[in-house]
Amino acid sequence: MSPAPSDRLRGRRILITGAASGIGRRTAELFAAEGAALTLLDCDRKRLAEVARETGGVAAEADVTQEASVARAVERGAIAMDGIDGVVNAAGIVIHGSVLDVGVADWKLVLDVNLTGTYIVVRCCLPWLAKAPFATIVNIASGQGLVPNAPNMTAYAASKGGVVNLTRALAAELAPSIRVNSVCPGMVDTPMTAGFERDVNRYAMKRVADPLEIAQAILFLTGTESSFITGAALAVDGGRTFH
Repeated sequence: MSPAPSDRLRGRRILITGAASGIGRRTAELFAAEGAALTLLDCDRKRLAEVARETGGVAAEADVTQEASVARAVERGAIAMDGIDGVVNAAGIVIHGSVLDVGVADWKLVLDVNLTGTYIVVRCCLPWLAKAPFATIVNIASGQGLVPNAPNMTAYAASKGGVVNLTRALAAELAPSIRVNSVCPGMVDTPMTAGFERDVNRYAMKRVADPLEIAQAILFLTGTESSFITGAALAVDGGRTFH
């Protein structure tokens, strides 16, 4: 059960990528309930418009692999919100297959969206974040980026491992003015994982996560309660990384 909203983000201006579905959408819904002003990025125009209507956010269609596209969307959002205090990088894709099945083009696509896309969004947002007190960046990595022990996930695991280390490098570079952390989920019940085998025996909790459970962790790392945390890779994975 979700706790009652408490205005924990009142006055904060947050940009969320991958906001049209899954973890990004649930985070947008939670952040709106907590009082944040939102700019929502995604390449799915129709679903993005739905989330914007539900949350009161600014819909900014963008392809995170294209710097010019992201720069336009970020500028639009920053102007509409009169700045940016925080970023949540939730845009991501997965291509499932063995090394022999996943060709170089698909490999590059996964890295372009998951890793390079995260880097591009951070680059475009930094001039605005640098003006904001207590600015935050939360990147969505994966348990696969910490312990890549599932078959046929090599490209995805490599990209998310990159996100974990990108987060650490950014945290070192941008401290103390901007905190940068990553959330590393296990299997989450989202459209991206529909059709995937869900072996809950991999998890101490014996189930997959609800997107809200991941959004709550993102909220923690965006809020003041985590003010002394930066460079962390928070495993929100039902015990997958040790079980």
